[in-house]
Amino acid sequence: MSKPAETESASRPTRVVVVEDEPTITRAIADRLTAEGWEVSTALDGPSGVAAVREAAPDVVVLDVMLPGFDGLEVCRRIQAEDPVPVLMLTARDDETDMLVGLGVGADDYMTKPFSMRELVARLKALLRRVRRASSTPDVGTGGAGEAAAVLQLGDLVIDRAAHRVTRAGAPAHLTPTEFDLLLCLANAPGTVLTREQLLADVWDWVDATGTRTVDSHVKALRRKLGADLVRTVHGVGYALELPDDEDEPEPDGLGADGSGRSS
Repeated sequence: MSKPAETESASRPTRVVVVEDEPTITRAIADRLTAEGWEVSTALDGPSGVAAVREAAPDVVVLDVMLPGFDGLEVCRRIQAEDPVPVLMLTARDDETDMLVGLGVGADDYMTKPFSMRELVARLKALLRRVRRASSTPDVGTGGAGEAAAVLQLGDLVIDRAAHRVTRAGAPAHLTPTEFDLLLCLANAPGTVLTREQLLADVWDWVDATGTRTVDSHVKALRRKLGADLVRTVHGVGYALELPDDEDEPEPDGLGADGSGRSS
């Protein structure tokens, strides 16, 4: 018998809603997650998917992009607007645009069909661990506890770990739990290049290098929300958070650029 899935509390199993219009895939996912000890509800189209999420109040949603009625992107928009929930999206195309759009409407991770059930279960468990860890441990990834570490500031980027709030130049950025964890991982070592495999292991708890495209797409989502200059790509290696540019700091003693004291 399979080991019971990780639970939000000891009183009930993890709840998942699977929204997928292909009955064979729906049954296969439902059977595997049920065997893991999860409580599974299913839906075959967009409108019934939204209704199923409302009724089940799940811990996580598995959501196909292509659905009748309205598509998975619209389902994701609606459920995240009502009561945010972790979402893993399924797409039949290895299309980066689709992935970025999915992340932009509130999805936390994605998988491309065909996929293995083992990987699906591993991704879902990792996603739930990240979300629950974030809600129960404000100082996750800080390298230590303490009130002083609750807020991390790098130039005009401010990360409030306790509130899970991010601003840049005073403007709030609405990040998914996964995007927040990725940003925090990079910000804990500003200027240091972290490999895709390292980020995949630290943020996703996933050690299979086949998932590195997931890292790339989430980095692009961060750039779209926080600015293209924030994360530097080191080709063939990985990513680094850019350090603040000292050029924008005021000249000492009130001197202008020409040293005359005159402002231009």
